[in-house]
Amino acid sequence: MIANVGFGLLFIAFLTCLYVIITAIYGMRTRAQAFIDSARLAAIVNFGLITLAVLGLWSLMLREQYQYTYVFRVINHEMPLILKITALWGGQAGSLLFWVWLLSGVTALSFLWSRHTQLAELTPWVIILTMGVQIFFLFMVLFFENPFERIWITTSGTVVTSFIQPAGTYPVFPTKGMGLNPLLRHFGMVLHPPLLYLGFVTFLVPFAYAAASLITGRLEGAWLHLTRRWALLGWLFLSAGLVLGSRWSYDVLGWGGYWGWDPVEIAALMPWLTSTAFLHSVVVQERRDLFKRWNYVLILATFCLVILGTFLTRTGVLSSVHAFAESSVGPIFFVLIGLLFCLSLGLLLWRWNALQGSGEIRSFFSRESFFLFNNIIFLCITLICLTGVIFPILSQTLTGQKVTVGPEWYKATTGPLFALLLLLMGVVPLTIWGASTAKRLWPRLWKLAAVSLVAPLAFFVLGVRSWGALIAAELLTLAVVILVVDFFTVSRARSRNNGERWLAAAWHLIRQNHSRYGGYLVHLGVVCMAVGIVGMEFFQTQTQVSLNEGQDLTFAGYTLRFERLLQLQEQNSDRLLTEAQIDVTSAEGRTLQIVPRIDTYQTQQTSVTVPGVWSSAAGDLYVVLVEIDPQPVFRVFFNPLVNWLWGGAIILALGGLLAFWPATRSTREQAS
Repeated sequence: MIANVGFGLLFIAFLTCLYVIITAIYGMRTRAQAFIDSARLAAIVNFGLITLAVLGLWSLMLREQYQYTYVFRVINHEMPLILKITALWGGQAGSLLFWVWLLSGVTALSFLWSRHTQLAELTPWVIILTMGVQIFFLFMVLFFENPFERIWITTSGTVVTSFIQPAGTYPVFPTKGMGLNPLLRHFGMVLHPPLLYLGFVTFLVPFAYAAASLITGRLEGAWLHLTRRWALLGWLFLSAGLVLGSRWSYDVLGWGGYWGWDPVEIAALMPWLTSTAFLHSVVVQERRDLFKRWNYVLILATFCLVILGTFLTRTGVLSSVHAFAESSVGPIFFVLIGLLFCLSLGLLLWRWNALQGSGEIRSFFSRESFFLFNNIIFLCITLICLTGVIFPILSQTLTGQKVTVGPEWYKATTGPLFALLLLLMGVVPLTIWGASTAKRLWPRLWKLAAVSLVAPLAFFVLGVRSWGALIAAELLTLAVVILVVDFFTVSRARSRNNGERWLAAAWHLIRQNHSRYGGYLVHLGVVCMAVGIVGMEFFQTQTQVSLNEGQDLTFAGYTLRFERLLQLQEQNSDRLLTEAQIDVTSAEGRTLQIVPRIDTYQTQQTSVTVPGVWSSAAGDLYVVLVEIDPQPVFRVFFNPLVNWLWGGAIILALGGLLAFWPATRSTREQAS
């Protein structure tokens, strides 16, 4: 009964989307505001319909109704409640429904948020575009990946899945399900997919407003001001999702790293790159009426890359531990990608000549010039990533042989570009808008660069001989020094002019300019993350050894003694735990026991490695139990400074929230 109601609600939601589009078109053509308001209200109701359908599927999962295909594949009675809830996005059909739910929720919220907007001319087109995308996903859920399908069996014993009972079949009522993929039973999977999906779907709002602006010819910056916060919100969600995915990879896959340049990782990284460039580029249009074309291109490309990445992840085109199995949704996804790409390109070509801003770049050393370099570098990195992802598909299509590119290729091609971004991030606060010269920039830059040399010189004295690491140390230190000096200089000037104490002046500065100083905090977070990345890329060490009980290993300043190997059957579960107890002593004499293990899920005949980790500010001692027969084999890593990566991500998120936080009325009045 619940499944029938859930499917019915989704079908009604599909019809509601059609109603919204038709009503919006009619209201736009007849200039009848009542019809446009009706379309907006129906879009909000549509979110309620899909919410009820999602609750219905959750009900089936929590009640362990294994006669439904999706429930059977992702649920078993041994799973804790939190995993039964998160299993909604643990499989193809459920995650697509979850995607539609978030998409409808973001769309409804955008209509509520912008109901008093002055851009009334754009509203019908925004409604049409957002609901058009929603129709595609609902169509896929209803007719390709229906989460309410049941399991049936023929008289000959063949198992089939279908929502409607096929002729000559009987219903099946399994007593136990397969359960969630063991790789997904990690805290990161509780938040990583929802945050990533939220980031993806949120970019639909600025995409729709940008496209509506091009369609109607309303090319002034009002749409940009309205959607900038949506873009920032999407960027925040996407950033958090990427970091949590990296943490999941670090904790679960047991390879000692956090980013493997996996095709699906890159598919999620590409819209992050273009959206980051967009958030920087928006500032230039608002301040100097420049980069109109850049901003349209970047935000349209961001959502197109979102859909492309979703296509690559969900159709089995890419081989990846992150990807879903092969699916029949490929053709419909390909149609959506083609429509979005053609729409975006066509609108840009149509309005290209009208997108010339009134401002101009007057100096090579002006702030707007440096923002232009920033855009170009981000776009180059995106194109490199796109090439690396698409090339294997093209090679297999054209030659029948799949040729892939590995992490070393990505590092060699993008590494210098990321270094240039760090340099720009450091130098930009020293630049000014409008006319500027090297003579004005150079005196401040060389002094601060000289101060920043303290870090690479100290590392050199300590024995670091990697030029890449020394250059990175200089760039990172320079970025921090310039941020600190700039903030201290401005706050001290305010303190002197207003007669305030320095701390009060600094606090008022932050309150009155959330966007600027939130951006500073984001950049500080990026620096901290980069410290962790540099430590891992240049100084990670590893070894692999076989150890007998009681045998020692000295590695990276630690002494590891393998004490014993234990096998435990978890109570009320099919999970068999194979634990290696290892006593670790640091160079300072501190002791700790770590327990790397292998979790074997006997029902699914799948094993997951769980590393034993000793974390400190200096880095992680990371031990993986690789195999146990004929004797235990361990892979041991020392990951220097890796915790700076996770700490920097928290700082980045706080900076993003500060930039997103709405200004108070008094703050807006002071700013104006």
